[in-house]
Amino acid sequence: MKIYFASDAHLGARFHKDPLAIEKKLVRWLDSIKEDASAIWFLGDLFDYWYEYKYVVPKGHVRFLGKLAELADRGIEIHIFIGNHDIWMFDYLPKEIGAIIHRDTLTVDLLGKRFFLGHGDEVDFRSKAFRLIRAIFRNKFCQWLYAGIHPRWTFGFALGWSLNSRKSGLEKQEAKKYQGEDAEYMVVFAKEYLKTHPDINFFIFIYPRFAFSARLFITINNTNTVTNIIVERGRSSGVKPPFRASA
Repeated sequence: MKIYFASDAHLGARFHKDPLAIEKKLVRWLDSIKEDASAIWFLGDLFDYWYEYKYVVPKGHVRFLGKLAELADRGIEIHIFIGNHDIWMFDYLPKEIGAIIHRDTLTVDLLGKRFFLGHGDEVDFRSKAFRLIRAIFRNKFCQWLYAGIHPRWTFGFALGWSLNSRKSGLEKQEAKKYQGEDAEYMVVFAKEYLKTHPDINFFIFIYPRFAFSARLFITINNTNTVTNIIVERGRSSGVKPPFRASA
């Protein structure tokens, strides 16, 4: 049996030319792995925006949510990390399909190896503004206040903010290149963490480092060997995405 990792589908995002095609592609992938998967770990930002009100959840994503329910009914574990776009997952998915929601980084033993898992923004300590916004978004009182605003306003606002943020970030980062092991914050974090946790075999973060069209996967073993795998628009320099761990 195999364990699969995936992330950053950003279902429902306005920057997708065909959001339905993105959802169908993800569902086809889930169909392709259901026979040998024992667990699927989604490492954040499955949805471009997700907020659960007490009696209201976002419309859409029917094919994807139905497929998750089918996989869960087959006995496949569904693990979902909140990302920086879908922080506000509460009890809907656990109650409906038995998904396990993770709200912070996690160290877990899988197939005889120890993994450090996270979306990646949890270890991004470069920007004070980012940390402040992240703290506000996760604050229960702020969430309670936000829930008092009608969804007709919050959903449009959030999706528009996401689109503008992506465009702005793309313009600022498109010229940036890989900075090397001593400068990339996720590599630096992993190396420092290994000094006090030498039992970690793999680190997997999927927080975007390069201009939103790429993902940076980091794998570091307990000999401090670092492998950086850049996945751009489905192409990879070292591993065919999505990453999977096999028994």
